[in-house]
Amino acid sequence: MIKAKFILDGDTVTGFTVSGHSGFSEAGSDIVCAAVSSAAYMAANTVTEVLGLHPEISESEGLLSLALSGNETEKAADILGGFLLHMEGLGEQYPEFIKIERGA
Repeated sequence: MIKAKFILDGDTVTGFTVSGHSGFSEAGSDIVCAAVSSAAYMAANTVTEVLGLHPEISESEGLLSLALSGNETEKAADILGGFLLHMEGLGEQYPEFIKIERGA
């Protein structure tokens, strides 16, 4: 199962961690993993390369996390908020393969 945890400060997403594998299909043809990975990397790349922000990022096999602090949080709010909405939609489509958590 893929677990996506979103860190919030009020209604503002300040970071996320996406981990695990969906198990929807075999590696290389798993559309759920592909959708989640693509969305997570698009969010992270937009924050770093397009907005020019400097979040703390951790990446390894089956894991991507991003954390912002200070005024960078405000600058990335729309991107990370959109990522949360996208993940919630995927979670509704594939509830047995994706779990979404919100936390502080």
